[in-house]
Amino acid sequence: MKGRVLAVDYGGRRTGLAVSDPLRIVASPLPPIDSRSLEETVAAVAAVVREREVRVVVVGMPYLPSGLEGEQCARVRLFLSSLREALPEGVAVESLDERFTTREAERLLRPTGRRRRELKEHIDSTAAVVLLRDYLGSGGVD
Repeated sequence: MKGRVLAVDYGGRRTGLAVSDPLRIVASPLPPIDSRSLEETVAAVAAVVREREVRVVVVGMPYLPSGLEGEQCARVRLFLSSLREALPEGVAVESLDERFTTREAERLLRPTGRRRRELKEHIDSTAAVVLLRDYLGSGGVD
């Protein structure tokens, strides 16, 4: 059974989001979540899950280039734990290596002609699109 997938590029102040269509063919960016607290971010992501009838949430895990876990991975694990508790029953939560998604997002946005400062507003959700594309391309979970 298919259904929408939501990709989350979790950040301390800004969290990028991207969602698939129900057939999991297209990945579209959503406006990022600007928040000051973990609880606020979790509540906003859970609201998107309910509104869009998401079946799977994929959260990017920011491993170091070496593949090891750094300090940011611990923050994402805390976010994952809080998110699992806030989501409706039956919504699967996965984590996926997000190394290089931001670099790929920057590469995709560069040809738009926007200034670097303007790109910052779009980079998180574009990174979530890259993460979602990777997940959908791998076959994901059903």
